[in-house]
Amino acid sequence: MRIAVVGAGPAGLLFSLLVKRRFPAWRVEVLEQNAPDATFGFGVVFSQGALGFLERDAPDLHRQLAGRMESWPMQRIVHRDERVDIDGNGFSAIARLALNQFLQALCADAGVEVTYARTVGALEEIGPADLVVGADGLNSLVRRSYEPQFAPQLRWLTNKFAWYGTAQRFDCLTLTFRANADGAFVAHHYRYSPQMSTFIVECDALTWRRAGLDRMTDAESRGYCERVFAPDLGGHALVSNKSIWRQFPLLSNRNWSAGNAVLIGDALRTVHFSIGSGTRLAFEDAIALDRAFGEAGEDVPAALAAFERERRPVVEKLLAAANASSFWYEDFPARMALAPWQLAYDYMTRSGRMSDERLRETAPGFMALVKAARGSGSA
Repeated sequence: MRIAVVGAGPAGLLFSLLVKRRFPAWRVEVLEQNAPDATFGFGVVFSQGALGFLERDAPDLHRQLAGRMESWPMQRIVHRDERVDIDGNGFSAIARLALNQFLQALCADAGVEVTYARTVGALEEIGPADLVVGADGLNSLVRRSYEPQFAPQLRWLTNKFAWYGTAQRFDCLTLTFRANADGAFVAHHYRYSPQMSTFIVECDALTWRRAGLDRMTDAESRGYCERVFAPDLGGHALVSNKSIWRQFPLLSNRNWSAGNAVLIGDALRTVHFSIGSGTRLAFEDAIALDRAFGEAGEDVPAALAAFERERRPVVEKLLAAANASSFWYEDFPARMALAPWQLAYDYMTRSGRMSDERLRETAPGFMALVKAARGSGSA
């Protein structure tokens, strides 16, 4: 049995590792167009719930990863310079490169063959394979090669965002809202190592154009954002890593497999970064696909059918929440008039899945603040 995996991100590496451990005699090859130390963006973040699945399904990986991660027990909203802490929202983060290197080492130990700096222009270049796994992201070659069968749907959100890093270390996952004469901005930021944090700046398209960000160089854009968020950066600069302004793509596929090819991770569907679940879903895809082969063995059609049957309902539920979250951000400038506690409450209930009762269970401190504010008529 020969498996060819296109893409050496978290989804491709984790699936390759798990299936090679399960079937040591199978040949598992990974082809990656970038160098092994190349990565874009800075850190990745997981909620407590997101790590719970890894602890359950791959406890040895969870145990090894836990010591490499930055963790905190809450989330924070900053609006009008007022901090609103939301308890019960634990998160962990790790550098994207550190996560990839961790998985690379495990794959090497398991006997997975990973080839870097290998650009595949057509699937025919891979050679005969019993299974082709498209773990090659938004611009997936595997998906494009079987586009009629996968039937992808793609639409773009209108907000603009740029993904930066900074040496400023933040206490926890924080959303900071700022406004100036050009419009409204929000930064999603969290530390992912003892030295560095992710700092994503987002604004609506009108603010982006009014600020002149559509005409600025990278250095000018960074300087502008540093001025907007000067109270939060503590004198630290923003750091670029292909930090271009872009719009978020909402990708889904009607079918998850085509013949002996299957998609996982961002090649299959994208999840808005506001719920911090992109890497989680990539990991869960890898685990579910490995489990399907554990049940079906070398029967590829049966394994792919089982993978989609078991996984799709879970993914679609999370995608609905993620899309609701992304649409909340599309309209966030209209919410800037809310009081800090109101903005935080509106944010926490944005997906429609979080009731007051559930919030009182998971975030009693925050809901006590909300109750007191409501009682006083604070706005």
